[in-house]
Amino acid sequence: QVQLVESGGGLVQAGGSLVLSCAASGTIFSPNTMGWYRQAPGKQRELVATMTSGSTTNYADSVKGRFTISRDNSKSTVYLRMNSLKPEDTARYHCNYRNSPVPGAGYWGQGTQVTVSS
Repeated sequence: QVQLVESGGGLVQAGGSLVLSCAASGTIFSPNTMGWYRQAPGKQRELVATMTSGSTTNYADSVKGRFTISRDNSKSTVYLRMNSLKPEDTARYHCNYRNSPVPGAGYWGQGTQVTVSS
């Protein structure tokens, strides 16, 4: 079992920045992939960014150049720095941990709300 606890969401004006954090605890295996997905009201959950324990990253096209994912393997923590935020980034952001090659498999956090006002 793996538990994920997210923090760092909030309300920000368009053009602003936020940093999300997600700490994993429990039985952590390596290699693994940690990352962020988001879900806006009435929409499907979508990938934002992922990072393997070997530092390979994957970003959604909509956030490339604005968001940066990083992780501290010693703390089993993943971060998402979000710059130049847009109203369309408004969503609940969920942390994911998996040691499976299947995207979206594994464990999920409860999520943290990000609201970007125009």
